[in-house]
Amino acid sequence: MSQITRAKFRCTSVERFTPADTQGPITYRFAPQYDATIPEDLRFARYTPSGEVRIVVDNPDVAFEPGREYYVDFTEVPKS
Repeated sequence: MSQITRAKFRCTSVERFTPADTQGPITYRFAPQYDATIPEDLRFARYTPSGEVRIVVDNPDVAFEPGREYYVDFTEVPKS
């Protein structure tokens, strides 16, 4: 059975490769979320104290908003 590792990240930036009025790939950057007053953040900070996730998306149906928080789940791919 695979273990799932969950982290809480905040979208920190959006970079478009093309002018905003055209479609094309977009780079999203995320940083771990940490607020010492939020118990959930304290739990996540124990396992993900620093780092960055950067993804490039070329699908207009997928969008992330700067300042919003997202869960990222990592699950090991089973060996075939």
